[in-house]
Amino acid sequence: MILDIFTELQRAEHPWDRTRERALIDDTLAQAQLADELGYGCWWTVEHHGTGDFSLSSTPEMFNLLVAERTQRIRIGHSGVLAPFAINHPVRVAERAAFLDVMSGGRLELGIARSGFGEGDNFQLDRDMNRPQLAELVEVLPRMWAEDRFEWSSDLLTVPPINIVPKPLQSPHPPLWQMCVSGESFEMAGRLGVGAIGTTLLDPIHALKQLRDTYFRGIEEARATAAPGRVIDGRFGIFTFVHCAASREEAIAARAGEAVLWYVNNVPTAFKTPRKIMIDSFRGTLDAGTALNAMSMGGEDEEIWDPDDPVPVIRLLNRQLLGMPLDPEEVYDVLEPIDGVIVGDPDLCVEKMRRVAEIGVDRLLCFQQFGALSNDAVRGSIERVAREVMPMVSGGGAST
Repeated sequence: MILDIFTELQRAEHPWDRTRERALIDDTLAQAQLADELGYGCWWTVEHHGTGDFSLSSTPEMFNLLVAERTQRIRIGHSGVLAPFAINHPVRVAERAAFLDVMSGGRLELGIARSGFGEGDNFQLDRDMNRPQLAELVEVLPRMWAEDRFEWSSDLLTVPPINIVPKPLQSPHPPLWQMCVSGESFEMAGRLGVGAIGTTLLDPIHALKQLRDTYFRGIEEARATAAPGRVIDGRFGIFTFVHCAASREEAIAARAGEAVLWYVNNVPTAFKTPRKIMIDSFRGTLDAGTALNAMSMGGEDEEIWDPDDPVPVIRLLNRQLLGMPLDPEEVYDVLEPIDGVIVGDPDLCVEKMRRVAEIGVDRLLCFQQFGALSNDAVRGSIERVAREVMPMVSGGGAST
């Protein structure tokens, strides 16, 4: 299993100080340089629009070019370019991705995402077209990069004859991935023959195994029907919370658990989706994939959040949302058994990552800059994972 890094360009500050935006971007670029020096596999940058301090990553293609200029070896991922044509026209996706591949010396990994409710609202999208347009984008990109005279006509897209330049360095083209949330989207990624990347959030590991199995049913279908020369990927990745401290006590002192809760509590606000659906998945009354898919459709909450909810993690989430003080040791104890929260000392991180690897995850996107964690805490975790965890999980490790 290869260890990557996933970033939202995030730091929880209330109220948000706009003069800190440049400092956050600079800090994140320095983290990318550190990850390159330490031997991580890929640096993944998301694309979000209008999500405030939850994510400053509204121009990932520009940020990733800066990463390319400052690094030598680490691969550079866009996780993922939003597929609706009203946000990113396929010609522009092909041009910008190829330019980054050229300027990075052939290090691009291109993820493609359907887009969430927030982007749909911001850009006035026809949500019924999100999946069809994603599938069409995956179909046309390899041809746009390969052909000197590309043209296309369908019900969704018309492109007159055009030579899209530059062409990417990688042959036959940069690896393609789909960002997935539901069983339906994992199966779609498999049928499209691209890699799949999902999220654990707070879900149990057996749920990830089910999604991986669903993905590979789609991959088997793609392999059975593939035309000669078609690239079928078949790699499965997830991103999840990672904070590696020198000890359990230091992880508690860093309040990394509260940063996890902050992220989870702010997902519904950032993406204009109902918090109740997410909470129902944590309660076990709704499976995780269905919940995430339902959240992408938007909606309003009418629930009053119970600070004494019988489910410990929901109780903590509600208390944080209501502005009540939390005991960091209690937070740690509640989150420690959760597979997708890899927070603790190196031994615990190794143990949890090995469980992830055992279900067949090829790429673990370590989400380390989240919530109110300081830049020093994030850098310390990035380095400790590389030096003390990575050699035990992937056979790689710090090179400097």
